[in-house]
Amino acid sequence: MCTSIISNRNKTIVGWNLDLLGMEYRIHNHEKGVFIEILDKQQGWLPLFGANTRKDFVGMPTCWPFDERSNPKEKEENILLLDMDLLMQKKTLQEILTIVKKERICSIPNVTFMSSLSDCKGNVLQIIPGQGYKYYEKPVYQILTNFSPFKMNSETHPWMGWDRYNIAKNILENASDDFDVNDCFDLLKKVSQQVCPTVVSMVLDADQGIVYWCENQKWDTIEKRILQKKLAY
Repeated sequence: MCTSIISNRNKTIVGWNLDLLGMEYRIHNHEKGVFIEILDKQQGWLPLFGANTRKDFVGMPTCWPFDERSNPKEKEENILLLDMDLLMQKKTLQEILTIVKKERICSIPNVTFMSSLSDCKGNVLQIIPGQGYKYYEKPVYQILTNFSPFKMNSETHPWMGWDRYNIAKNILENASDDFDVNDCFDLLKKVSQQVCPTVVSMVLDADQGIVYWCENQKWDTIEKRILQKKLAY
């Protein structure tokens, strides 16, 4: 589960709820950004979500139901590596867009991870391994929960997040031009989860270059970091 939103009005505001069950995570306030990392038994801590100092944002919901077309084959680009390359500023959003236009993208075996990627200009790239991609040049808003935007509600699953999608869509369709960080946290609170609990809620104000977050739905305990300029490699 998870919910990713972006609003482009007076400001570019990106929001992300990480809904996680049975996995260990940590928030790493890294020199290159604020990352939510997941512990992998073989590879250690993997920076899979969050905002970097270039003001890119990476969200990666799981697609329900699973689509076997996302299973890896030889010589394919893996969605996790693309996401981490954007987060660590090894590739730009436009470079990843060029890749997905030419290459077939896979996920890990038996799990269809999707990507909701954005840059400092508010452009959005959604990648659904085995199905394709959708690119939006500074849309008024975009949402990705846990179903494929290619299938919408034609296939159903208890964790697909159709209810969360419609709640977010109603809020963003009717939002004012001054939609801001507090409004985004209010939206994330409305779509937060208990069964598969929301463990991190994160908001990026791309115009101001500030990332905010709270853990375990403690909406009155919000931390923030002012992002610095991209560091040279």
